[in-house]
Amino acid sequence: MTYSEATDYLFNMAPLFQNIGANAYKEGLANTLTLDRHFGHPHRSYRTIHVAGTNGKGSTSHTLASILQDAGYKVGLYTSPHLKDFRERIRVNGQMISEQRVIDFVTQERDFFAPLHPSFFELSTALAFLYFKEQKVDVAVIEVGLGGKLDCTNIISPELSIITNISFDHMQFLGNTLESIAGEKAGIIKDNTPVVIGETNGHKAVKAVFTTTAKAKNAPILFADETDVVKHSERTSEGFWKYETKNAGTLHAALAGECQPRNTATILCAAEILKEKGFHISSENIRRGFSDVCTSTGLMGRWQRIQRNHPTIVCDIAHNPAGLSLIGKQLSELHHNDLHIVIGMVSDKDVRHSLSYLPQNARYYFTQAGVKRAMPAHELAAIAKESGLEGEIYNNVKEAFEAAKHHASSDGFIYVGGSTFIVSDLLNAL
Repeated sequence: MTYSEATDYLFNMAPLFQNIGANAYKEGLANTLTLDRHFGHPHRSYRTIHVAGTNGKGSTSHTLASILQDAGYKVGLYTSPHLKDFRERIRVNGQMISEQRVIDFVTQERDFFAPLHPSFFELSTALAFLYFKEQKVDVAVIEVGLGGKLDCTNIISPELSIITNISFDHMQFLGNTLESIAGEKAGIIKDNTPVVIGETNGHKAVKAVFTTTAKAKNAPILFADETDVVKHSERTSEGFWKYETKNAGTLHAALAGECQPRNTATILCAAEILKEKGFHISSENIRRGFSDVCTSTGLMGRWQRIQRNHPTIVCDIAHNPAGLSLIGKQLSELHHNDLHIVIGMVSDKDVRHSLSYLPQNARYYFTQAGVKRAMPAHELAAIAKESGLEGEIYNNVKEAFEAAKHHASSDGFIYVGGSTFIVSDLLNAL
């Protein structure tokens, strides 16, 4: 079996939410617990940190992993989705799992998998937990796939739980109110285990959900947005963030998105709790963890600069109203008179609401990613027109991107996004 055949098995034999959406979602932990028993409960062999939230959990997970790696720990990192290669999801000290290990997992275990009819995420989670045991990691940072309470990562007993924020996404599974979504994500709060909540945006009912759950679990709770761990934040002349912090001095961050100051407060609060839990983390580890996160963990797609100038090209995986509201703000603050936006979305998102945040003073290139969930480009263009967004329609991301490069001046700015899959198609095309 080749690596391509192994990943085809994972993608096609087991439903892949990334491609088909709701039909791939399997509620409940029965399969996860069966797989866990089969492999001997591998996650009990190392310490874990659990990260949930609507937005920002990827940046938070990668940065914490970067900090811990710099502190000398052998760190497993399990995240989703992937952009170019399935192996991005499972890393140890930034290195992706080998192709051969993926092949062996499928060939050795598929007879056991067959009667279970597992989901793609159930299999990839089982592989990640097993691989981290085999690699003898000291600690693994585990990102929730969807929700929290019934997510198949939620069998771990972490040192720390983190919930970055709550906003509207995946409502067909998590509920139509912020309180119901918070309730699902609060499901990762464990007995006597500290939890950091990144932000509640002043929503008292959401805060009450977390406070009540933590009290019932006797879990110490900290709201990062109510602390002063970040004293001041400002952008540098190159557009990156510089932070003055309470305990770690001056941080120069590699991640430049508008959302990152909020993530930074969450990460710094988490680092302080980890130190209280016995992790040896210095201020220098934190500073290097922030500055080196992309190179040390392989993080992509977060206000990622594809090209610095002639023209400037940036991509980002923001894909829901909360994420795209921040992207819209950041694009508007560029005050650019030659702005080009290559955009595509998936049909099961709040497309109309998301598009309303994007600037009108741009030329748009409406397109669609190569997945079944993708909204047809002509439908997207019609909805965008309601928000005053005008442009042309292209069959795929590569064509749209090439058109944007053709029309942009040497001092222009091209943004590519709207969906994880748009960024994936861009990176693969490049």
